[in-house]
This record gives sequence, structure tokens and C-alpha cells, in this order.
Amino acid sequence: MWTTEASRKTTASKEQIWKLWSDVPNWKLWDTQVENSKILGEFQTGTKGVLKSVGGPKATFEIIECTKFKSFTNRSNLPLCKMDFIHTITETTDGVEITHKVVMTGLMTFLFSNVIGKKIKAGLPDAVDKLIQLAC
Repeated sequence: MWTTEASRKTTASKEQIWKLWSDVPNWKLWDTQVENSKILGEFQTGTKGVLKSVGGPKATFEIIECTKFKSFTNRSNLPLCKMDFIHTITETTDGVEITHKVVMTGLMTFLFSNVIGKKIKAGLPDAVDKLIQLAC
């Protein structure tokens, strides 16, 4: 297993964050590693989508968990490796904390964590920061 994450506190509301998360075609506005993305249905568990990362191929994903105003996880299947992007909102006494976490599991994790994991790890904090800037 390989994992990385970034968390930030913000005064943005959970509704403002959720609005940005659920607007899949505009993920590129807060995640500079996304060239384009689309969803093939409603933003809910079981819905699939397509994402093209900058410099990478198109990849399909599925929302495997979705709890409005709290969390969602989208999964991409790589050869012998699953990659989960876990997004959570935690309410605190002075606002909310946003966490983006990526988890890779499977036999080829060692390869994909080196090939794309380093880029993901470097970009994750910026994605959370830009998301919060847009929400405020």
C-alpha cells in the first residue's frame, strides 16, 4: 500500500466545498494536475466518470463512496493496482478541515507509486489550497 494526503483548515462552509467537489467538469479549476474531467450521471455512489491528467492518458473512475457535505471517494483501476482519491470534510470548532488522500493498493503499487505517485504527492497540497481559495 502507498498513501499520501494533504489537509487544511478553512472558514469556507462544507456546502461551498461540496459545490466545488461535485462540479466534476471544473475539477481542473482547483487541481492543476487535471486537464479535463467529466461525470457520466449524478454525483453519487456508483457513478462513473472520465479524467485526463496533464501529460497522462484518459482514465475512467467510479465514485465508490459519497456522503453529501462529508466525503466522497473516486477509484481508478490501473493494471493490478487500485487508486482511491479520498476527499473528506471534518467539522471543527472554528470551521472545517479539508483532507485529500490518495491510496494505492495491489501488486503493481510499487510501480505506480513511483511513476505517478510522486507527481500526485507534490500536487495534492496545491489542490487543497486552490479548492479553499475558490470556496472562500
